[in-house]
Amino acid sequence: MPESRPAKLTFILLLFISLLGSCQYFRPLADSGPSPSPKKAPSESSLRNEIVDYAYKLRGAKYRYGGKSRNSGFDCSGFVCHVLNEYGIAVSGASYMLENQGEKIALDEVQPGDLLFFRKSKGGRVFHVSLVLSNDHGKTALIHATSGRGVVVDVLQESSYWNSKVITARDVISARAWHAKALP
Repeated sequence: MPESRPAKLTFILLLFISLLGSCQYFRPLADSGPSPSPKKAPSESSLRNEIVDYAYKLRGAKYRYGGKSRNSGFDCSGFVCHVLNEYGIAVSGASYMLENQGEKIALDEVQPGDLLFFRKSKGGRVFHVSLVLSNDHGKTALIHATSGRGVVVDVLQESSYWNSKVITARDVISARAWHAKALP
């Protein structure tokens, strides 16, 4: 049975009206000005400087075994993790665990923000970690949480205690460090 002409016309008219109404969904949104540009990531050098500036501001914080905050106090690994985590660098664990994160670097090539590790005896397990503040003219300034003095700055080469125990350094900041060893 053939469709009646008025039914066809009604169908086409309803289809046309529904298509017209649906066009509102395809109109571009009103221009609300320029879209915000994404924040540019800081250069590695400026990131390193920001990290050590922040660490330096924590001088004088008290020591507390297992501590991870300025309010409660820091132990050495808690201090290092706190500072780096503030800048989105995901490191964690005790000092001996941190020794395997990032990329191993030569002691004479450390830069601000790199980590130094210490052992009490040859072949012994890492017992301490510090953050490099600077490495200029053969003098490596480091900041760390010590059990007797809290968060302090020392110059590695001027401390017979720390200089005799330093064993390795790790870079956890540069891009090559992220590719060298997956960070947690």
